[in-house]
Amino acid sequence: MKRWPTKPLGEVCAINPKLVASEIPGTNTDVTFVPMAAVDELSGSIARPELREYSQVAKGYTPFRENDVLFAKITPCMQNGKAAIARGLRGGLGFGSTKFHVLRPTEGLLPQWVFAFIRQPSFRSAAEANFTGTAGQQRVPVDFLKNFPIPVPPLPEQGRLVKLLDEADELRKLRGQADRRTAVLIPALFHEMFGNSRSKGWPSVRLGEVAPIVRRPVQVDLLANYPELGIRSFGKGTFHKPSLSGVEVGGKRIYRIEPGDLLFSNVFAWEGAIAVVKREDSGRFGSHRFIACVPKAEVATSDFLSFYFLTAEGLEKIGEASPGGAGRNRTLGLDALSRINVPLPPLPLQKEFAQRVIDIRELESAQAARRQRSDDLFQSLLHRAFEGEL
Repeated sequence: MKRWPTKPLGEVCAINPKLVASEIPGTNTDVTFVPMAAVDELSGSIARPELREYSQVAKGYTPFRENDVLFAKITPCMQNGKAAIARGLRGGLGFGSTKFHVLRPTEGLLPQWVFAFIRQPSFRSAAEANFTGTAGQQRVPVDFLKNFPIPVPPLPEQGRLVKLLDEADELRKLRGQADRRTAVLIPALFHEMFGNSRSKGWPSVRLGEVAPIVRRPVQVDLLANYPELGIRSFGKGTFHKPSLSGVEVGGKRIYRIEPGDLLFSNVFAWEGAIAVVKREDSGRFGSHRFIACVPKAEVATSDFLSFYFLTAEGLEKIGEASPGGAGRNRTLGLDALSRINVPLPPLPLQKEFAQRVIDIRELESAQAARRQRSDDLFQSLLHRAFEGEL
């Protein structure tokens, strides 16, 4: 039996409360405005608030007050954990996206307790299971929030548990800060080693001359469930979260990738969908949406080329080679990619950069493992707090 009594959220929180007449500011009064992008799902805070005149937000936006809890109600923001306690609002009043639900705790419930409760994976899973709406427009209905039970310990106990959870969460934030600092190491290293290539007198050659495009078609009738790289598998210069198709391939065009390939997505490459295939990626497959270039070992390395194309200069060239409209109507052409001119520093310098990239990637892997342990500990503490086990 759980230690704490439970009550529906709708009994202990006002859900999406309206402005009362006494709260309405003057037309030209500055108020805090919070678009969805301003909420940092990692820290659970309003990281980038804006100021707008009340006349600009009086209609069509969601009002809230200091210490209200904001909860993203749409997909994928809800699943990603976008939520925050509204703090530091100009005049104690804020407005934000209509895609927020607002929870205002009543007497006897701390905002931090509500915030911690809605951050639980189990709560978000239940919210997702109760989505309404069509694909791409799914959202958490108000009735789900009103009826969902929340444990309600005495206020002193809520305070004790919230303090304990805040301390654990602070460790997670410190891990995140360390990760962000590490993430800029490779671009900074590239700039330090190669800088402005035009001023160094290095030769400029077409990409196709030093890293020709290679296509390795796979006989699709031999594949059913295979490790396919999707568009979302791309990170900045690397891969993450490759997905299994789980279905028969049918007539789909599939191409094998191999370690050392310089891989471009022919959609979104101008946004950084560029990566080097590592040894652990061996055996995966990609669709015709992927372009694999194989650098000639005697003149170029994949690591140098990939991070060159992730610089502002490189991304601009990729953009120029990707005509069309927006999104997937705009594609990177094979011939245009091959014709892009790239600088060619001395091979020993490229190899030194590649080795230092390996060292930084190992540091990132170690940090990722520590971050996962911190996340697991925090989620365990969340669960135990609301089960009355702390």
